Amino acid sequence: MIFGIQDPWVAVAYLLSFCGALVCVVYGVMQWNRGDEPVKPEDVQWAKEEKEEIEEAL
Repeated sequence: MIFGIQDPWVAVAYLLSFCGALVCVVYGVMQWNRGDEPVKPEDVQWAKEEKEEIEEAL
């Protein structure tokens, strides 16, 4: 009996849930100030084409 939980599978589920949350927090802390990806020329071209299409439609 762990923390008043009689079924060991329920205890395993709680443990895995806690571990999953911990992994998410650690990943978030590691990625916090990583920065943005650099803008690629094809992204700029795509944005320009989309803007032109929207302006033509209006």
